[in-house]
Amino acid sequence: MSTATITAADINKLRQTTGAGMMDCRKALVESDGDFEKAIDYLRKKGQKVAALRSDREAKEGVIIAKTTTDNKTGFIITLACETDFVAKNADFVAFAQNIMDTAVKHNVKSLEELLATKIDGLALSDKINEQVARIGEKIQLSRFERIESEAVTAYIHGAYRMGVLVALTKNTTAILEAGKDLAMQIAAMNPVAVDPSSVPAETVAREKSIVTELIKNDPKMAGKPEAMIEKIAEGKLNAFFKENTLTAQPYVKDGSKTVGDYLKSVDPEVRVREFKRVQLG
Repeated sequence: MSTATITAADINKLRQTTGAGMMDCRKALVESDGDFEKAIDYLRKKGQKVAALRSDREAKEGVIIAKTTTDNKTGFIITLACETDFVAKNADFVAFAQNIMDTAVKHNVKSLEELLATKIDGLALSDKINEQVARIGEKIQLSRFERIESEAVTAYIHGAYRMGVLVALTKNTTAILEAGKDLAMQIAAMNPVAVDPSSVPAETVAREKSIVTELIKNDPKMAGKPEAMIEKIAEGKLNAFFKENTLTAQPYVKDGSKTVGDYLKSVDPEVRVREFKRVQLG
């Protein structure tokens, strides 16, 4: 993309996401050929305090529902997106989203495509959504569907249907299910990128290492320092990243004297978090 095709809207979007200045955002987009994620990395490499782009970002308005089956072994998240906050807060719209979720649970739906084809009151859900579009007068879309299975799954909805979390655990007891709710609230608040350092995607590790290495090399105090020293410092910063951004290494929000991993061991030394899903609006 050339600089001529970078619009004011592009720059404003990057500003809203990162909080960086207008000229910095423009330069980042120019240097990155208009690639939004690369522009964010460019700003971070220049030392800007910006938020990393996360895959859990969703449509700006809508309703997110998270729910499990009665045996707590399967969990679902759906996002019913709309254009305005007015519609998102309408009781009928929320009830429609709840009905969609109940249908997903009842039929143990495996995918978004399967859910859209499932019938509600004799009509395929896709047709029911089109009915809502015609009635309400704005675009409505079932934009996201997540499903996980495990020995135990807990669900949590946060902030008036603006975020949904699922947590999959390796054992199913009353105490573990209660702990799962605490973990779901932790995930909602702290937004970890993975369960533990070993489960961080390789591309995320490479991306973060590239950013911290670039920051270290740009530090005037590191001028002329050997590569081995830079590598060691980068590894230290990566370890700090893992501590802040992986679930079991994070300080437990209800008791900062222990990590989430320590808390989970106190509930049951054998239980593990298998995976989690976190979906949010905004």
